[in-house]
Amino acid sequence: MEWIVAIAIGVMTGCGVYLILQQYTFSVMLGLVLISNAVNFYIFAMGRLAIHLPPIIEKNTPINPDLYTDPLPQALVLTAIVIGFGMIAYMIVLSLRLFYESDSGRIDEIEKDDPVIFMPIDIDDETDSIFDSDLYND
Repeated sequence: MEWIVAIAIGVMTGCGVYLILQQYTFSVMLGLVLISNAVNFYIFAMGRLAIHLPPIIEKNTPINPDLYTDPLPQALVLTAIVIGFGMIAYMIVLSLRLFYESDSGRIDEIEKDDPVIFMPIDIDDETDSIFDSDLYND
């Protein structure tokens, strides 16, 4: 069982590194997601691969470490999954912004001297600011 997990973690990490070295932002994002999942899988495997063993020690029972799993890696992986979702959402927004500003998804076409184009907020001619509209005066 441990060999299968080790090979799966190695394959995920290798594929992630390969995708990070590509030229398109979408490939880099997929590579970072694969490496993040490989690290989560590795941390989860550190808590012992056991089936149907509880992570909590019950009261008034003899403490035998072979009958329980470690709950700390499970909590760390759960936290890492939530942080990973936030990281993925931020990467998607950055890659979309790059695509809209450069009309390409290639990383090597980014130039340092390109000005950043900010999208202004459209304000009605009748009002002085966006807070004078009827939406905020209820």
